[in-house]
Parts: sequence; C-alpha cells; structure tokens
Amino acid sequence: MRDHPIPAKPPVPPVTPGTLPLTRRGVIAGLAGLAAWRGTTARAQAPVGLQLSWLHSVQFAGSYLALQNGWWRDAGLEVSLMQGGPNAPVEPPVVAGTALVGISAADYTAAAVAQGAPFRIIGVAMQKNPFVIASLPGNPIATPADLPGKRIGMAVANTPVLQALCRLNDVDFNAIQIVPTQYSAQPLVAGEVDGLLCWETDLPVAMAVQGIAAQTMLMADHGYALQSQTYIATTDSLANRRKDLVALMAGEVRGWNAYRADTDAAADLTVAMFPDAGLDRGVQRLQAERQVPLMFSPLTDAHGFGWWTDEGVEANIRTLSLLGRKVTPDLWDRSILDEVHAG
Repeated sequence: MRDHPIPAKPPVPPVTPGTLPLTRRGVIAGLAGLAAWRGTTARAQAPVGLQLSWLHSVQFAGSYLALQNGWWRDAGLEVSLMQGGPNAPVEPPVVAGTALVGISAADYTAAAVAQGAPFRIIGVAMQKNPFVIASLPGNPIATPADLPGKRIGMAVANTPVLQALCRLNDVDFNAIQIVPTQYSAQPLVAGEVDGLLCWETDLPVAMAVQGIAAQTMLMADHGYALQSQTYIATTDSLANRRKDLVALMAGEVRGWNAYRADTDAAADLTVAMFPDAGLDRGVQRLQAERQVPLMFSPLTDAHGFGWWTDEGVEANIRTLSLLGRKVTPDLWDRSILDEVHAG
C-alpha cells in the first residue's frame, strides 16, 4: 500500500518454496501439490523474483496461495516473493532484473516511465482503486458534493489525489480543509476531522474490528480510475522471457481465484506464513473479504483475473493527466494475459 505512509514493521526475508508452514486448511492442497512436484523434480527450476509493493499481508494472499500449493513450481519456476515497504521500492529490482515482475500502481509506473524505465503493465489486480473517504454515520460524506466545508484528514503527499477527485466532480477543492494526520483512524473517531482519505481495506477495517462503524465513499465510483496493484515487467522480459512471464501470471491467476473461493483460508494462511509480522487474524480476514469487490468484477468474470479494457485505459490516462502524468495506451500490454487465459 504505497499510496500512504504506514509505520514499517520488522523486515521479513523473501519467501521461497520449501520454507512455508502449512495451515490446517491447506494440507490437502499442499499434498496434492507435493504429488505433482514429485513428478517434476528432474526438471530445472527457473529462479524468478516477484517484487511486492508493501509489507507482507493478506493484500498479497493470492501469491502466497500460488507458492504454497506448488503451482509455480509445477510450471518450472522457483519463485521468491520479495517484500516491499517504505524503503523497498518496486521499480528498481524490476529494472535490474532481480525481480521479473513487480506489483506497482499506474501512477508509480507512469512516473518511472517518464524517467526512462522500460515498463509495461501486464495485469491489473485491483479493478477498482481502493482509495476512499471514510466518515462516521452521524456526519456522512456519501458523495464528492459533500466534501466542501469538511475537514479531511490525510497525508499531505496525497493532496493531488483529492484535487483530482474534485476536478473530476466539479467540486471546489479550496472549500475543503485539509488536516495533516498520521495514518490512523483516531482523528476521525475523536472528532478532530470529518473524514479520512485512506484505503477501503485498512482504516475502516481497523475501526470495524473495534466495533466502530464507518461509512466509506469509494473514489473509484466517482471517476477516480487509477489502477492499483498492477503487475509490471520490462520490455526486455516481454521479448525474451515470455514463457516465465506466462507461467508466473498463470500462478497468480490461479492463486487469486483460490483466494476468492475462500478468503478466510487465505487470511489464515497469511497469518501462519508470517508469524512475526504482527498480523491479527480477525483484521486479515476482514481485509480479505473487503478486498474481493475491488479485485473481481463482471469484467473479470467474463475475461479472467487481471483483465482490463481499452475504455479502462482511457479512464486511467485521464486520471493520470490530472495527477500530472502523461502516458499513452502502449504502456499497457495484455499479450501475457491473453496467453494465460487462452490456456
């Protein structure tokens, strides 16, 4: 979740096959993967890095499922999941080739491309951007038209995000009072602000776990069409490592479909895999549940996980323009997903 600052947790080493504890619910699937693996041990495994965009959590549970169940190993890949964080940007390892694929966001990718990075977006995990304005039911912010006169707590770095939302909805940004806050629900609960700019899957979840109801206005429902949790690869990898890219993305597709089928099991696996990460099982389960409508839609039901349309690209280009980023449609390359879903 690089869209906002969160205090860093102790570093966790990259996760590689053979190092993961099985959850009770994953034993059967793990045994099935082991049986398949025994038939492929003679085959050389291609080492591949997948650079995550943030600290380990259920945000990446589809990848954990793909690794845990041996789906990448069966396809001839030895995948290392490389943890991100405030001091671990996604783009440099992908440019350097340490990671074959990175999980980024359209604005970060656009910024890197503007500096000469040879990236393409090859998949879109979150069909809807997760930014929301969270408020309390007694003083709700239900639409952008409710923003003027309100105090909005947020990281100052996210000011362009709110400005873009206002421009998309003809709202006077100058009529909104920006209150710089730490990334916490406390200012809203204490009445210091009327709303918080945050992700649907974190502060509102933290409030819900404490028994505090929050109303959320998903910015994506009001024109803020910035793709998040996108998969990026270099043009060189697209030209010379297509087989590995297809295998990696096929594992991601399979992992996220399994996640959707049982979000509680995905959350339980995440907690079991990272016992020192300070993850709360209840929080992870609720986050996993709330992530589903952001990642799956009638579009993915029809075409498969990670899909996008030309119209979606055009909407992203418009939003990126409001953020000061100029990109062209060739930033997006769906050829890898075409192969994955055709197979």
